[in-house]
Amino acid sequence: MAVEIGSKAPNLQLSKWVQGTPTNMDDLVGNVVVIEVFQVNCPGCFLYGIPQAVSLYEKYEDKNVKVIGVATAFEDYDKNTLQNLELLLSESQVIGETFKALKQHGKLINGNKLYYQIPFPVAFDKVIKMPVEVSDKMIFDFIEIYFSDFSTFSDKEKKDLIDKVRDYLQNKKFSALTFETYRLRGTPSSIVIDKEGILRYSFFGSEGYLEGAVNELRNVR
Repeated sequence: MAVEIGSKAPNLQLSKWVQGTPTNMDDLVGNVVVIEVFQVNCPGCFLYGIPQAVSLYEKYEDKNVKVIGVATAFEDYDKNTLQNLELLLSESQVIGETFKALKQHGKLINGNKLYYQIPFPVAFDKVIKMPVEVSDKMIFDFIEIYFSDFSTFSDKEKKDLIDKVRDYLQNKKFSALTFETYRLRGTPSSIVIDKEGILRYSFFGSEGYLEGAVNELRNVR
């Protein structure tokens, strides 16, 4: 089931912790939690999303704020892999479009190395293979997550959307569970959870609101 803003944040569904001490939502109650979701083949993640999360980690590390990184894969499955995440964290090695963009911006060191370290715990999302047959339940579950206003559509609009979702799911090879549980639209995304374990914000891209949201929730007693 997908989680909505204002409801309890479920535990992350992960395949492996690659860096740091394994943890999860149940362990972090009493802290504001920021989950930075990225893909290794995502230039914007490394130019904007992850540096913002690193800055938050360094600024609020001892102030009841916990930052976690989750590498996911909703596209480019040959590049957004656990193996490439392990290379990134062990050797600061970047790949694909990330490499091209960082090189263009002069942000690489020693050839193909990321110019900064990721200091917080990082895990890889649980990515499962999609079934061969797409059921009506899968289609309507997807619509429920991403098209909450579906009931307001005309009959023609509903039929067109159902057909598009069926085509999309039939061509989709894998499903990233944390990415889909939190209804994310892409990467970089920042999930913000309050001290009581309630999902409060989900930011897509570099929107500039993350630190303000964290400060707001830090000051709630």
